Amino acid sequence: MELVLVNDFMEPTTSLVQIKGIRDGLLATFSDAPWEDQRAALLTQIDERPSFFQGARLAMDVGPQILKVNDLVDLRDHLSERNVVLWAVVSESPTTEQTSQLLGLATRISKPRPEEQRQIADTITDDTALFINKTVRSGTRIEFPGHIVIVGDVNPGAEIVAEGNVIVWGRVRGMIHAGAKGDRSAFICALDLSANQLRIADEVSASLKPQKEPQPEIASINSEGHLQAELWQTG
Repeated sequence: MELVLVNDFMEPTTSLVQIKGIRDGLLATFSDAPWEDQRAALLTQIDERPSFFQGARLAMDVGPQILKVNDLVDLRDHLSERNVVLWAVVSESPTTEQTSQLLGLATRISKPRPEEQRQIADTITDDTALFINKTVRSGTRIEFPGHIVIVGDVNPGAEIVAEGNVIVWGRVRGMIHAGAKGDRSAFICALDLSANQLRIADEVSASLKPQKEPQPEIASINSEGHLQAELWQTG
């Protein structure tokens, strides 16, 4: 199963670029289309989800696309205006690779660790989920009409709202709301679940104190209708 960035209200242009999490940030992979169309599709996705892309580090895989200095400088400026940092361009074109290096951009990227992808994939049973491969900082609010998977921490002051489940491969100190449209079978799990507040459907937990020896936990609504947390077996 592949975890990809999806949207219930996708425009035709968004099929030109697929965005997913990698170890060093986000990776945008482009289809075979004119550069102006690809560029417009990328900026459209960013404009539709500004909170998700806020402060993101973006790498691009442009395939055989031949890009010159003006092309990359123009895109880098537009991304910077949206608080997105372009740091790498991967290309099959020697011209594009040389252009990227001239601008100080990386031309090689790290792939996600297989064991992380496998463990997360085993937990999510649906075909798609919003995959975030970075720490969610204070003041950031992320909403998604499905599951959300985060490889990183959720800092105090951050808010995660999902209509499905929420999985955090890290520490939770902010607010998480799963089953936001009333799904009482939804769950929240994290390696360190010391959240400011947890919500599942209309059930709300009190603040959870940081643990001296954190253990992975999963929160769900029990048979009595109350939100509870128990050990999450990740192996």
